[in-house]
Amino acid sequence: MRIRLARGEAYPVREGAGRVVHAHEGRVWLTEERGADVVLQAGESFQLARPGLAVVEAFCDASISVS
Repeated sequence: MRIRLARGEAYPVREGAGRVVHAHEGRVWLTEERGADVVLQAGESFQLARPGLAVVEAFCDASISVS
């Protein structure tokens, strides 16, 4: 399922350890609680490594999926 984010909109991923965030369109910033900060461009993915909260925020209109 694709999740559309408007510029500046954030999407929380709770207890995401092991899940993969994939950027389909746009550019997003991803930050993990006590973990990494990553910028993803369209076509890039990142596997979450930490339990707890991760937040994905759109720099511009974007779409992501979390699997």
